[in-house]
This record gives sequence, structure tokens and C-alpha cells, in this order.
Amino acid sequence: MAAKKETGKTERTLFPADVNPVARIAVDNPLPHLDRPFDYLVPSRLGATARPGARVKVRFAGQYLDGFVLERAAESEFTGELAYLDKVVSPEPVLTPETSDLARAVADRYGGTLADVLRLAVPPRHAAIEKEPHEDLPRKRPDRPDPGSWKRYPAGPGFLDAVAGGRPARAAWTALPGDWPDEIARAAATCASADRGAVIVVPDGKDLARVGAALEAIGAGHVTLSADLGPAERYRRWLATLRGETLIVAGTRAAMFAPVRDLGLVVLWDDGDDLHTDPHAPYPNAREVLALRAHRARAAALLGGFARTAELTQLAASGWARPLEGDRPAVRSAAPVVRSAVTEAEFDRDPAAAAARMPVLALRTLRKALADGPVLVQVPRRGYLAVIACVRCRAKARCPACGGPLRLTGANEVPDCRWCGAIAGGWACPDCGAAKVRAVVTGADRTAEELGRAFPGVPVRNSGGSSVLQAVPEQPALVIATPGAEPFASYAAGLLLDGWALLGRPTLRAVEETMRRWMNAAALIRPGGTVLVHADPGQPVVQALIRWDPAGFSARELADRSELGFPPAVRMAAAQGTSDAVASLLSGVDSAYEILGPVPVESPESPEPAADGMLPEEEVRALIRAPRTEGTALARALQAAQAARSLRKEGGGVRVQLDPADLI
Repeated sequence: MAAKKETGKTERTLFPADVNPVARIAVDNPLPHLDRPFDYLVPSRLGATARPGARVKVRFAGQYLDGFVLERAAESEFTGELAYLDKVVSPEPVLTPETSDLARAVADRYGGTLADVLRLAVPPRHAAIEKEPHEDLPRKRPDRPDPGSWKRYPAGPGFLDAVAGGRPARAAWTALPGDWPDEIARAAATCASADRGAVIVVPDGKDLARVGAALEAIGAGHVTLSADLGPAERYRRWLATLRGETLIVAGTRAAMFAPVRDLGLVVLWDDGDDLHTDPHAPYPNAREVLALRAHRARAAALLGGFARTAELTQLAASGWARPLEGDRPAVRSAAPVVRSAVTEAEFDRDPAAAAARMPVLALRTLRKALADGPVLVQVPRRGYLAVIACVRCRAKARCPACGGPLRLTGANEVPDCRWCGAIAGGWACPDCGAAKVRAVVTGADRTAEELGRAFPGVPVRNSGGSSVLQAVPEQPALVIATPGAEPFASYAAGLLLDGWALLGRPTLRAVEETMRRWMNAAALIRPGGTVLVHADPGQPVVQALIRWDPAGFSARELADRSELGFPPAVRMAAAQGTSDAVASLLSGVDSAYEILGPVPVESPESPEPAADGMLPEEEVRALIRAPRTEGTALARALQAAQAARSLRKEGGGVRVQLDPADLI
């Protein structure tokens, strides 16, 4: 078999490779109806380099597109004439069979395409990094460490023994307050001591730095992967993992696809953090990907945090994972004492305590604790006065230009709009004419200002937004932090302010997310220290925090969702786009599924006109609900509906997301 191929003004004759001349290529093509491998002939000159996993260039629909060689075969089932692949970009086999199969499974679970997942799983190439010299040295196995603080958990040593023995133990971990990075490091080192790989995924760089330090402290060799490294260094470390030079990889979300050889353990910390959900299609969540990866590789899994999500409770209820938690004596010795900032006794002493943002009990507790060290104050919102209202009629202050909410960014600043940024210096209430405003939502900056006046001479440190502190000294200070930005320290006391702002958000996960944020902050308080929560003490979530019972709270949350038909008790997909596009998609979905909507999507910003001056068409969203046992079938149905729209070349894209975290 021979063919002539034009290259510029010349022609040359191509002959297929002698051995396995057919290459099955995963083409980087976004069209859903073309989400399948394509066969190409391998020219003889590329026979040795077009190996499985290599990056290639192919001619596809009149374009030169990137792709990966999935496999080589002796013949093709395609009966027509095959084209030749054009170029081997790199012979480095960057796509392993395990990663390829995992990417296909993730695409099928989330109703996406293989090309979309491969963009997340395999980083862009850096030719200079690939050409750097490297030695194929045997991987260094660390000695198995002692269990350390895993002894606090009745099942802790047994879990480590299972990991060391290569058994697929899977734990729904409810961590006790303490040195959780050390516990993760010991679990990973235990796995590596058996010459098996471990993948550790944490939400952000702050957590990653602590895990990396813990691994170094016990002498466990590892690499860390995060976006902060820069593309070149990150690719260098990813290649080292691919080539088997390390047994332990720790990183943020993208590390869930790290190509560790002989996978023996996956670890996910703080599985409810929204940073674990990728913002790119098909929007995979690290918990689901790591659980799927552990299941396929028959590896152990350690998933959890201080709080517990309904999804993790569902995994435990199904038998896929076993609870790993401390007994009540261990909880009492490790946890702080949590109290409501508004009690009946305090209300009798201070009748204004229920309405005050900073009750007398809180100020008294902070003053006493400052003698022993730093004090943590968690504030839900950044900024100064995040939302303001008319001082007379209490109507929310809105921008005269776009109708967005106004805010104050400082004590002597004029209001500006949170949406369009317009200055509203001459604002007056359109309802009553008053020109003065009052605070509705107080931010961290204003809180720091108020506490600075209440405690003169005490250092005040802010952590949040673009200025997140990694740690603070063990000295008296007031540390004001937004959720997730709390610096590491052994705090003498803590104050969780404005619980209503967290609990009142209009999302399915508002209460669960509030519990997670509160527990992450409270776990930084010394054992026996005091944590005051400023929220209605009658709320079940407040009572669960006081009892330090995240597992019981999560079980109740799962039961409530099961009764109402919400994830994870069911699988639910959200389809968002123009009304015509969503209607077209829904027409291709089996009528056996329950469809809610479509309803208009509320946009927080005013739409921008297009180049022709026309406003974009209003978007709608529909929800498709299916029993959990039919989740895979629902994903396939949505794949097929998207493929049918793509084949018909219908305009207007539809964003499809399964079990979205922001479901209302």
C-alpha cells in the first residue's frame, strides 16, 4: 500500500509501517458527535516514534489537529481509504493506558467528551523540558513510619495495615482536630513503603505547603503539582511522575489525574471545598474522579476532612467506604469547647445580645483569651460594608446606572457599584429621599476596624482575598479572616461571626457549607479553647457544631435530601443556554426522566450588547432528575442529545453539568 502526499510544492510517496500500521487516534476535536477514536495509517518513517501515548498531528476535516495515539493495530475496521498521520509531535508516551481509560470513564460519567477530559489530564508540552537529561533510577522507597496520631482513631492502625498490604481499604475520614497533614503524610509514606504510588489532592496552595512540609518531615520523597509552579516547572515534575521517578504526588485539583505508577492510595482532603470542582467542561469533581480511579485500580482511598459531605456519607452508606472517625473520648480531648454567643443566661444579662453583631460575651471571651495567644475571628464577607441600605426606610442602596448593589470600601469612601463599578457619590434613596446609608452586610475590613477600636494596642491581622496569610506567630493578636483564608496557628479562642450570612444563602449546600467552614476554623483552636458561634442556637447545624458531630449532621442532611429528591440521593443534571437550544436538547432526552423547568437564569450583571448593538438572548436553565441507579444512563442520554445537536449543526451552545455544586 502506498500513497502520494503533497507537502508544499513537492510530492513524496508514503508507505505504511511494517508492524501495526494502523494508529487509533484520540483527536482534539470539541464536536460531541465526533467523540470517538479515528484510524490513521502510520508512515514507515514514523513507525518507531508513533507509539501509544505519543502526541501527534493529523489532518482532520480540513484542519491540522492535535491528538494522542491510543493504540497501534494490524488492521482497521474502516472499509474506506485511511489517511496518513502527519507528524509525531513528541515520541514521549504522555498518555498512559490508565489515564486514557480513566478519562473516558470520567467523560461518560459527566456527559462530556474525551477531548475535554484529556485537556485537563495531560498538561501542554514543553519541548525543552522533555529534552532535559534524566536517569532511570530505581524509585526510593521510604521506610514505613509509625502510626503517630492515627492511634487516636480506633480503626486508624488497621487502615494503615491494609494500605501497607495493598488491600483496597476505602475510608470516609472524619478527621479529629490536630495535625492532619502529618496523618496524610504517614498514610502516603505507608503506601510508598510497599512500593506503590500515592496521589494526594488538597484544595489550595496553603494546604499543599503544609502537606509538603509534613512529607519532608518524615523523609518521604515526593513531588508537588500546582498552578503556582508555572507551566515549565509543573511539566517537569509531571514528567518525573510519568517516568516513575517518584512514588508520592501531592497537588491541587489537577493532580487527581497525576500519572503515578502502581497506584496504591488516593487521598482527598476537605472534599466539600468547591475548589475541587473543575470550572472547565465537563466539570469533574476531584472526589468523584479519585473514587472512580481507586475503584478501577483496586487502590485504597482516604477521603474526608473535619466536616463530612452528604456525598461522602452516601459512599459510606452504600458500603463502598467505611467510616474512619474518633470515639467520643478522643473528640473531647482534641476539640475545642463550642458555645453559642447568645445563650438564655447571656440574654438575661444583656437583652440586646440577640440583635448585637458583637455581643458582650464575645468581647469578654476575646479579651480573656488574648492573654494566652492569638484569637481567630471568622467573617463571611470580604471588604468594608459589602451591602448598604437607606438609613431611614432600610431599602437596599442600588446603582442608578445598572441597578446593582452599592457598597462602601472604606470609612471615608463614597459608595460604588459591585456590578459596574460606577461611583454613586450623590446617591439618595429613590423611595424616601434620604442621603445617608447604614450597613446591611459588614465585611472583614470593617470588622477589623471595629475590633481595633475595642482592643487598643492589640495587633490586628487581616487574611483574605488577595492577601492570605499562611501562618501567624503564637503571640496575642486579633486575626480577622474570611472562610478558607484562616492562617495556621494554635489559637486561644475563636469567634464565628454573622452565621446568618452563611446560612441564608439560596443554595442547596448552604447549611452543609456553613458547617464545613465553621469546623475548619474551629479545628484551629487549641483543645479545650473556646469557640463562640454567632447564630441561632436552635439551628440543627449549630447544635451539631456544639456537639462536634459532623457525621450525625451529614447523615441528617442526606436523609433530608433523599426525602426531597436532591443529589446525592439522585443524579441531577442542569442544562443552561438559550431557550431554543435547551428545548432542542431536552427533545432528545428520554421522557422517563423528570424535567424541571426551563426557567430564566438570573444574571448578577447587566448583559453587554453585541457588536451589532443587539442584546444577547436571555438564557434559561432546566433540571433533569434521575434515580441514582440510572445516573450513567442519564449521562449517556445527554451525551447523545448533545451529539445529535452537533450533527445537525444547531446554533447556541448548551452547558450541561451533572450534580452541579451551585444547584438551587
